[in-house]
Amino acid sequence: MNQVILASIPSPSVSSFNIGPLTVHFYALCILTGIVICLLLGSKRWKSWGNDPDNVWDIAMWAIPFGLVGARMYHVFITDPESYFGEGAHPIDALKIWEGGIGIMGAISLGALGAYIACRRYKVSFAQFADAVAPGILIAQGIGRWGNWFNQELFGKPTTLPWGLEISPNSYNFPDQYPAGTLFHPTFLYESIWNIVGALGIMWLAAKLQWKLGQTFWAYVAYYSFGRLMIELFLRIDASQHLFGVRIHVLTSGALLLLGIVGFIVAGARGRRRDRENLGQLSYRQGKEERGSIVA
Repeated sequence: MNQVILASIPSPSVSSFNIGPLTVHFYALCILTGIVICLLLGSKRWKSWGNDPDNVWDIAMWAIPFGLVGARMYHVFITDPESYFGEGAHPIDALKIWEGGIGIMGAISLGALGAYIACRRYKVSFAQFADAVAPGILIAQGIGRWGNWFNQELFGKPTTLPWGLEISPNSYNFPDQYPAGTLFHPTFLYESIWNIVGALGIMWLAAKLQWKLGQTFWAYVAYYSFGRLMIELFLRIDASQHLFGVRIHVLTSGALLLLGIVGFIVAGARGRRRDRENLGQLSYRQGKEERGSIVA
């Protein structure tokens, strides 16, 4: 007896549109929208700390190109090298980023390098800059995930839940082993909600608990990595390289989760040590001033 599906999430029938000879991909629009929101939020936070908001846009001119290169390199060389360098593949396709295929792990890694170089160039604190933009990056990732919806890609296991995702049987991403009409977990939606809620929560906790310099950024790394680890472990079914019999994204997410936790703890310890040193210096200056006034 066939099960009746009462509800589902449809996938878009188009993933791009044309403006004259130019093809505009919704995937790219999602990424660009996320970047703009990230920079607007980051510059607002940066300004609230007494800094020049233009710094954020200047640094972004370095971080964004580095991040895009890193994102594509991660996908091409780590996630799916067979599609570009395997038998019958065309290596030139590695340059066709508009067709989809980027890795956030690579984007953050190389993007951070670009931001670090720019921070040194403009003589601003890299740790403070990272704290300012981290929540915005998480929101940008949440928005960018909707590009996967338009491309009908990176969905999860089959499901009969009312929010199951419809994938066109004609899509090149539709798994051959499942019959037409199968619904899949909308992992793009899960991760989008996880990221946006997390960004709001991290900003609230950072202000409420008065996190130390660097802790907001490391909290972002740990939080995102944990969510991605859960999705990779239990839901994703798309093709991926394996190492020791485990999806490579599981290993990278797990490594980043540990790095984020350690970074958060170390940043907190350093911040508390700086607070004690500053308090000691302040007490010393006050005592010296009091002794000087008595002598006078």
